[in-house]
Amino acid sequence: MSTETTTPTYDAAPGSDNPVPARRAGDDRFVPTVAHAVLVLWCVLVVAPMLWTVLSSFKTNPEIFGEPFGLPASWSFANYADAWTEAEIGRAFFNTVVVVGSALVLVMLLGAMCAYVLGRFEFPGRRAIYYLMLAGLTFPVFLAIVPLFFVLENVGLRGTLPGLILTYVAFALPFTVFFLYSFFRGLPDEISEAAAIDGAGEWRTFFQVMLPMARPGMASVAIFNFLGLWNQFLLPVALNTNEENWVLSQRLASFVSAAGYRSEFDQMFAAVVITIVPVLIVYIIFQRQLQGSVSQGTMK
Repeated sequence: MSTETTTPTYDAAPGSDNPVPARRAGDDRFVPTVAHAVLVLWCVLVVAPMLWTVLSSFKTNPEIFGEPFGLPASWSFANYADAWTEAEIGRAFFNTVVVVGSALVLVMLLGAMCAYVLGRFEFPGRRAIYYLMLAGLTFPVFLAIVPLFFVLENVGLRGTLPGLILTYVAFALPFTVFFLYSFFRGLPDEISEAAAIDGAGEWRTFFQVMLPMARPGMASVAIFNFLGLWNQFLLPVALNTNEENWVLSQRLASFVSAAGYRSEFDQMFAAVVITIVPVLIVYIIFQRQLQGSVSQGTMK
């Protein structure tokens, strides 16, 4: 009894005597086609609601309900002016810029310094501190709301912008350290040793040599932190109880809930666009930084 074995077909690679398995042309086109179809569908699901929101922000209430998918009769910025003043989106926007900007600067500075020390120096308890930082990533935010409320109340920072800034920094710091730890740990030791030979101290080595080399990682984690802090909702609602210090997420939620009674959907859509635009601008400006690498930063 004989058995037949099927051997794969091999083609010779150009300029080489070693055969390589032959592949079908259909297999090479199937995966890219499916991937492109999924990407197109995803783009439609993301872009279509955004475009509809922008168009609705230029309409009046009768146009929004009468022709929800049509173009506005007149392209006027009156809705934006009304939302900025009457709905107090302007004050909330200023508070958000102050809180997010201050928290972002603090968390990037403290996170980079902490990640640099944990990644470049050996000392007792280093790994324990690093694992405690990782444990902070697994801690649910809503479990800390009640303790944070009483802590800020006891120190007199509840309902204030400084209290909200410190809270943002505390919750964003573990992710920043975790993200930058591998960047600083992977930097070559020869460069820091060369800086020490040239007479640079630890502070100068960090700020003028090592920190610029980690610029791609700093830009990436800064964008992630900005998106998370700008869209933060639970912490401000629970801890920022003073209406004068409300941030955009609080003011927008209050405005949206009241829009059903006041029927000011035109201003509501304008307020949503005002909230979205800064995020898009920041991402467009810093998106090129995401394409960098540590080696490029070393060469610079």
